[in-house]
Amino acid sequence: MLKSGPSSADLPGREALRVADLLRMVPRGRSSLLDVGAQDGRLTKLLTRHFKTVTALDLERPSFEHPGVTTMAGNATRLPFADGSFDCVVCTEVLEHIRDVQAAARELVRVARYEILVGVPYRQDLRCGRAMCNKCGNAMPPWGHLHSFDERTLAALFPECKVAERSFVGTNKERTTAVAAWLMDLGGNPWGVYDQKEPCPYCGARLERPGRGPFWRRCCSAVAARMNAVQARITKERPTWIHVLLIKLHAEEAAAPAFISGAGARCITAGLPMRSSAAGLQKNAAGG
Repeated sequence: MLKSGPSSADLPGREALRVADLLRMVPRGRSSLLDVGAQDGRLTKLLTRHFKTVTALDLERPSFEHPGVTTMAGNATRLPFADGSFDCVVCTEVLEHIRDVQAAARELVRVARYEILVGVPYRQDLRCGRAMCNKCGNAMPPWGHLHSFDERTLAALFPECKVAERSFVGTNKERTTAVAAWLMDLGGNPWGVYDQKEPCPYCGARLERPGRGPFWRRCCSAVAARMNAVQARITKERPTWIHVLLIKLHAEEAAAPAFISGAGARCITAGLPMRSSAAGLQKNAAGG
């Protein structure tokens, strides 16, 4: 079922690449879908082209309205639905934020009848872009991300499923070292991510960019920034996101969907998808 409507081409830059890959991977021939962590509905609205009914869920009920979409408030670790309520479940840019990520993964599997499509940042260095809370003085990872995932750790969250397809999207060189991260913390993390919605996870205060600190702190952060610039020159690029399509084991012999977009793995960088060889996958997994 393909309806007319918005397109991923309407989204900016890397986000369009990420969303287009998710739309490519989502199974066809199913009827109902749950989008966990729908936010403003940019992906949810596009999913209505392929599903008769779509439910959009977030911690606060999404404020958008769209034909074929039902919006609800709910917690990913305690989804308010019966077992197997949806043919497919989509959960992207969510698991890295959840403290009890194992509970959330169990809930995704529980409410899905057939497939789960998951997307998270790939091997993110959580020391890069840390912000400093002006109230309690603690450093927090960027965007409120509490976890970093690779192929192994992501698959381990879903022991009741098998991986049908794995895809890598985008590239980045965002890495630091222990010494540079320590110096940046001493310097107060002046260039951290402060325009995020997430409050400080330690005291709940809203994050604010620090003012001009004493000379010694500015020296620490300046040295750290130079170390990171050198690190970027010698660091190899790796994917920004990993997307994984999972099939519930008990559903393997159930009625198959009309189409699942291909097995194996893909790597999508600046636009054109490229099939990854087995050697390439092993190289990615090893950090090369």
